[in-house]
Formats: sequence, C-alpha cells, structure tokens
Amino acid sequence: MLTILPRLRRTGLVLAVSAIALTSVARAEDAPQPRSEAASPAAQKGGRAGSAQSATQASPSAAEPHRLPPDSTTKQTLDLPGRSLNFTATAGSIRVFDGKGEPLADIAYTSYQLDGADRVTRPVTFLFNGGPGASSAWLQFGAAGPWRLPLDGEALSPSASPEVKPNAETWLDFTDLVFIDPVSTGYSRFIASGEDARKSFYSVDGDANAIALVIRRWLEKHDRLTSPKYVAGESYGGIRGPKVVRQLQIQHGVGVKGLILVSPLLDFREFTGTSLLQYVATLPSYVAVAREAKGPVKRADLADVEAYARGEFLTDLVKGEADKEATNRLADKVAALTGIDQAVSRRLAGRFDVGEFRREFDRKNGKITGRYDASVRGFDPYPDSSSSRFGDPSGDALQAPLTSAAVDVLTRKLNWRPDGSYEVLNGAVEGHWDFGRGITPPQSVSDLRQILATDAKLNVLVGHGLFDLATPYFGTKRVLDQMPAFATQRVKLVVYPGGHMFYSQGGSRQAFRSEVEALIRE
Repeated sequence: MLTILPRLRRTGLVLAVSAIALTSVARAEDAPQPRSEAASPAAQKGGRAGSAQSATQASPSAAEPHRLPPDSTTKQTLDLPGRSLNFTATAGSIRVFDGKGEPLADIAYTSYQLDGADRVTRPVTFLFNGGPGASSAWLQFGAAGPWRLPLDGEALSPSASPEVKPNAETWLDFTDLVFIDPVSTGYSRFIASGEDARKSFYSVDGDANAIALVIRRWLEKHDRLTSPKYVAGESYGGIRGPKVVRQLQIQHGVGVKGLILVSPLLDFREFTGTSLLQYVATLPSYVAVAREAKGPVKRADLADVEAYARGEFLTDLVKGEADKEATNRLADKVAALTGIDQAVSRRLAGRFDVGEFRREFDRKNGKITGRYDASVRGFDPYPDSSSSRFGDPSGDALQAPLTSAAVDVLTRKLNWRPDGSYEVLNGAVEGHWDFGRGITPPQSVSDLRQILATDAKLNVLVGHGLFDLATPYFGTKRVLDQMPAFATQRVKLVVYPGGHMFYSQGGSRQAFRSEVEALIRE
C-alpha cells in the first residue's frame, strides 16, 4: 500500500545509501545469542527470549521500557468452502541489533503455518507492503491471510464494520505465510533512540537489509532454512522486494525461489520531474477508467490505447509544445479517449498529471476519482477552489476499519497485546525517509536483473490493477519490456480490473491467487 510519488515529484529526492544504515543493520545478526535459547519455552514460540535476554544485558534501561510482549502461539481452525485448514499462528517480534550488540528495534510479524506439513518441502512466503510507512495489514487482511476484511471500494467507509471473515482465497492452502511490519509500522518499534538508529532503517538499502535480516532470523528460529522460500511485496514493495531478495542471496546465504510483486513501483525515474514517460505510463489507466464507467473492462480492451501510447502519442509528446499541430492532435485524441473536455485537454496540452486527471474526469458532478482506484469517485470537498484540496476516496476510507481489524485479530484471535498504537499507515516514516542525495532516483530494476541472473530457477510474478493511478500498470510493462531475454522468460505480468488493491475485487483476487499458486507449486 502507498508509494511516495507525489513527494518525490515535489522534492526531487534521489537514491543514495547511508553508510550508517548499512553498517549498523548489516551486522545485526552478530549480536550475542545464548546457546540455551533453543531450549527456552519462549524460543519455541518464535525465539525472542534469547534476543531479549542479550538486549537486556547490553542496555536494560533503553530496551525494557520499549519491549514488546512475548510471542503468542495459538492453534487455529479455518472452515472454508470444501475444506478446513488447521494451522499454528504466531504473533510476535524479532529483535534487531547493531554491530556492537546493542538492541535497535523490535520488528513485529504474524506467521501462519499449516499443521502436519513437512517443513522441508512446505513453502513459506514472506509478505510486506510499501509506503514507506505501511504495515502488512493490506496484504494480510485483503488478499493472502486466513481472514479477510471486505475492501469493496465505494461500499467501504471509515465507519464500516471491521469484522473479518474467513478468506476463501487465502494462500495458506499452498504456502505458509509470514507478514512483516517494518519498524514504525504495525506494532514494530525502535528500542534505541537518536538519529543514528532511525537512519539504520529509514533508507532504501538500510530498510531492505533489515527486512532480509528478519527473514533469515525467522527461518533460523522456526527451523525453516530448508523450506522453499518466496517473497511478496506490494507498492513500494516493488523497490523493496528485489533488493530484499538480493540481500538474502549475497549477504545472508538464503536462496529464494520466487518473487511476487503486487502493484509495484520499480523505477521512480519516469514519475519525477519533466519526464515524458509519466504520461505514457498513465494514459492506458486513464482510458480504462473512462471505459469502465460504461461497462466492464479487461486489459485486452485497451490494446488500441497501449499501441497509441507507445507510438503516435509518444512521438507527439517528444515533438513538444513548439509543434502546435502535434500538440493539438495529441490533446484532442486524449480528450476523445478519456471524455475530458477538449478545451481543458488543449489547455494542458494533453499532458494530465495524476492530480489533474483525478479532478477533471468528473468535475461536472463535483467529484474526484481515487488515486489508488480511479474507478471509485467521491465528492471534492472544495469543488470551486482554484487549487486541488482533496484526499483519496479509494484509500482514506480503508484506514479506520483496517486498523481496527488488525488490532482485533492480533489481540482477540491471536492473544498478543502490545501497548501503544497500531500504525497501519505511518506518514511520519515517509517524511523522514532517506531516498538519497545522488543523481539517480530510486529503482530496483538493476536488482531485479541481478537476482534473475544469479539464480536461473527464480521466477517473478507481477500483478497490477487497471485503474491504479498510484503505480500504473503500463509503467511496469514498459520497464519489464526492457529486460534481457533471459529475464523476460521468467517474469510474468498479469493485469486485472481493480485499483492498487485490485484484490479487493473477488474475480481479480481469485485469478491472482491462482497465478500465485501456479508459481509456488511449479
């Protein structure tokens, strides 16, 4: 959930790696681990006892006030159409240390392991969302977990019931699941104070290395190093996912069989500054929204728009506004495709950024479209304002019920009761994130190439929603089309009706689950 595209466009932040972040987190696994840890009761439930003990010895005054409760392990049964799943759920945390053995943070996770399965052959998938600053609740309670909160677009409101239901499309049938909340999301929290601790996690590579470390530590503590392993990330998880897999491969000695990316962002470059490619990436989704207003739309229905976007549209864009004929031709074509007033399109030279499209598409009715799902529309709170002053009707309404659902499941079903607030979406994280100070915006395409080149058996599945304006599918299509032949043969792109959380639609959720199952079972 969430990407930070608007902020990058405003600030021009770019990618670099803090030496502090790499040094402090990369050595976290070297913190002292008592040999008696495996025998302790707490370790049987997730292994925090040894970590917490060494943390207390190292710095009791700093660590103990921030300590999360011991891991909670419960037995669960899920009754679904045609089957029942018996599984073990663990809600808990993994403590991360710096190179001196001082505790830095407790990273919360929720795992679901099917009972009676062979640990050697049973796959395990690690899932996280994006932001930066989003917890894993979106994937856990929207798509893959054993319980699901209905995320039905316009039908959902902040006051909607947060009661979860058994998820018939859970991935637990074919893989165990571990949902990870990066620090400052969910119940994950810093132990150490000060700027250096924050820099250890709030950076592109520091974040990826920390999550890779948590994955390795979970595998060790749950005796799953020999299991087939998969990684799944959503949104900014497209930056995070390939980097996590790369870190696992080269730093942590853990191979990954498959990478699953949900509505990913892979490269910030086409969404920043004056890049013309941002208009190419968004045009097919704009048209999908316009056509969906008249009836159901599938990606195949947009073949003409995709061809136009990469052909004549791009050619006219490159000619620039100095070529009046090309500019008017482009603007009139965009108006015809989207239904937006021709005069408005000409005024903007056919170059609609996401905010402009969201406001102009249904302006006559005083409504704006969603950013996460532009097929969802809501009232513009300031329809007569000369500036854009609106939120996102497709995303804002989800935060209250999703937060309550996550807290209810963790406390009532899983019997894990941390103090403090559950952060489903922590905007302060993005505000403090270090995207770097170099000349190249963040991207994970090079990491994606590397992991595919390093492991000839690794496969990648990428899923997108047609109506997603946060990370439009055609932007990812353009990126993947540039991959070398050895990589494209093992990367599959699927696009469904829906928005950023396309899995909120039943048919899309079922279809994507089938693709994930095929990837994991092959």
